[in-house]
Amino acid sequence: MKYNQFGRTGLFVSEICLGTMTFGGNEDAGFWKAIGTLRQAEVDRIVGRALAAGVNFIDTADVYSYGQSERLLGQALKDLGVARKDVVIATKVFGEMGPGPNDRGAGRGHIMDSVQGSLERLQTDHIDLYQIHGTDLVTPVEETLRALDDLTRQGLVRHVGVSNWTAWRIAKALGISEAKGYARFETLQAYYSIAGRDLERELVPLLNEEKIGLMVWSPLAGGLLSGKFGPGATAEEGARRATFDFPPVNTERAWACVAAMREIGKANQGVSVARVALAWLLAKPHVMSVIIGAKTTEQLDDNLAAADLVLSAAEMASLDQVSALPAEYPGWMLERQGGSRRPKPFSKS
Repeated sequence: MKYNQFGRTGLFVSEICLGTMTFGGNEDAGFWKAIGTLRQAEVDRIVGRALAAGVNFIDTADVYSYGQSERLLGQALKDLGVARKDVVIATKVFGEMGPGPNDRGAGRGHIMDSVQGSLERLQTDHIDLYQIHGTDLVTPVEETLRALDDLTRQGLVRHVGVSNWTAWRIAKALGISEAKGYARFETLQAYYSIAGRDLERELVPLLNEEKIGLMVWSPLAGGLLSGKFGPGATAEEGARRATFDFPPVNTERAWACVAAMREIGKANQGVSVARVALAWLLAKPHVMSVIIGAKTTEQLDDNLAAADLVLSAAEMASLDQVSALPAEYPGWMLERQGGSRRPKPFSKS
């Protein structure tokens, strides 16, 4: 397992992060049942297997099965006797956690209430990474940042991050944090896959410039890149994608990617399409950690094995080509005008 620097901090996290959306999903969890229904014994096995493989980074959220995921994870770490210093726990706040108008969002009140609930469910005295899970169009960014900074000063939270924000909003937040001396966002958790490379347009340049760590969610596009369906597949579409068709994907481009990855998989001792899709992401220098979720240890083992799959330069180039985004303004104008202003030695000749 490879360990990458956590943003610009002194912390290091495994390049594969265990996601916990499949934990919980009982009758009270609504649509979360379609994501996964793992109970405590199964969660203990999944977490134990991931830790044994070198994973030290686990991501959850208060809204996953309305607190069940956090509770199951906290109990699993206790059942397995994991030392708190040996695991980096990330959770998130924003989603609807109750019927009241203030039981959601990124306002100070909801953040302060929610962190206490997460700490109790996780059975810990601090959260390593506390993330704002979505964009609150009502709450001023300054209010959110001040609340997060207070939590870090209190020692309840060690680092803060954000998920599913636009590049301009993240840039604004970084400027406010710098001006006021607040704890700044060290990570972005965002959707990214070989079939969905949209964040390369605006977000990746920002992440590189500001040294923000990228955590990838849904690296297999909600199972679409598992290899179970698409060109040459033998199985029908999985229950999750049929029930929860998310994230949106250009299927024509996705099937072309699946076909190309299936051929590369065959050339690499018959590894799965999913493993190739994950290896492609892990090879990208702007990716800090890829979040994988699993319903079975077999699925987990196959995903973990992506850390050992090294794609050749030719294989990466072919996958980059088949998955390339269509040109979009101002990108195509930057390409046209910026050729003479790229970093290189200058010569008058």
